[in-house]
Amino acid sequence: MSTLNPVTTHREFNGLPGALGITFGLPLVIIIFALVTNQYYSLQGVNLQIGKVLSQIPCERTEWMNLCFNKQVWSAYLAWFFGLVILDQILPGKMMQGTKLRDGSYLNYCINGISMSGTLFSILIARCLQVEDFNLPELQFIYNHQLQLSVTCIIFSFLLAVFVYVYSFIPLTKPNGVGTKERILSVNGNTGNIIYDWFIGRELNPRIGNWDIKLFCELRPGMLLWFLINLSCAHEQYHKLGYVTDSLILVTLLQSFYIFDGVLNETGLLTMIDITTDGFGFMLSFGDLAWVPWSYTLQTRYLSVPGNEVTLGWHMFAAIVVLHFVGFYIFRASNLQKSNFKNGKLQHMKHIKTATGSKLLIEGWWGLSQHINYLGDWLVGWSWCLPTGFQTPLTYFYVIYFASLLIHRQVRDDMKCQAKYGKDWEKYKQLVPYKIIPYVY
Repeated sequence: MSTLNPVTTHREFNGLPGALGITFGLPLVIIIFALVTNQYYSLQGVNLQIGKVLSQIPCERTEWMNLCFNKQVWSAYLAWFFGLVILDQILPGKMMQGTKLRDGSYLNYCINGISMSGTLFSILIARCLQVEDFNLPELQFIYNHQLQLSVTCIIFSFLLAVFVYVYSFIPLTKPNGVGTKERILSVNGNTGNIIYDWFIGRELNPRIGNWDIKLFCELRPGMLLWFLINLSCAHEQYHKLGYVTDSLILVTLLQSFYIFDGVLNETGLLTMIDITTDGFGFMLSFGDLAWVPWSYTLQTRYLSVPGNEVTLGWHMFAAIVVLHFVGFYIFRASNLQKSNFKNGKLQHMKHIKTATGSKLLIEGWWGLSQHINYLGDWLVGWSWCLPTGFQTPLTYFYVIYFASLLIHRQVRDDMKCQAKYGKDWEKYKQLVPYKIIPYVY
């Protein structure tokens, strides 16, 4: 047994049954979202007829082939994905080291979110100057092919997960070019079960040369496609109604702020659990490439359907903006405080010294709850859903899903810290008893 890559004994998501449930269940959710938010089907009211929605699923072989393997859609998506890969490799950025790996080495990352965002905006502006009345065929293509693009993203995420799983068995060449060395596997993805390891991610940081597949997928194809899908919805409504409603404008602006804040602050991702602990398998591949762009855009796609328009008025508009930035402030300020504390800048704040040598902050934001940043992130999610009004509960799917995701992360973190800190973690939980929401949970 490898000392660098010990066999995984604990399995997330209830092991293989949970992995299979997510693998087949969540893609179906995305397809249903695409069916109920197209321009031919309205979600007026709460009486959503699932039978009517499911009846739209193709039955004929030719329909399935057109849905899953449309040449035009695949060409567009592959050009998008690999075009971003090229830009990621050639655009200038700041070189940074990731966290220390189990073999004592560090990976280098080129942080070029600013130049990437600037390039995307430059292309969009140039295209707008070339057309009349902001009629961009690229955005119309995205809007008209939502279902096919959704399925393409799902299939591509499957294929990418298969590639990185197979790739993880190929030995790495040593830096001096002589001999091979062992790849660093995820602590969660080395069970020996093919399906589970493929799902959870076998290799920690799959790379081809300098191209880090995991970091790229976290912040590039899915996140930026999310932005373009929202623009396509505003584009569609503008050309149908002659204007864009304040609700659709608000969701698009708030989500764009969130998207580019993440892209521009990608250094923070280098210390997050997705990069430091989780392997890159179907869970992250699907989440990054399909789930994020096609579930997080549910609100804008709903509002763009004729008959679903919502007018907020400036009072509600302002209130939702305030909620968004309160949540964002909690999220950003708490993370900054923790980062400064770890860097030795806030050692005067109350903390616990553990037997491992680490320090656990118990004052300021982190005296309110163990994951106060999660609360801020959740409030931001509410600001995306509230502009859709209360015509249907479906548009509030995100805050329900995100709450379950944050609770799952909190449970995982609690288990990890319990194993690492032992009695010191028990003492910490007595001093900071609330997990996410102060005085509630």
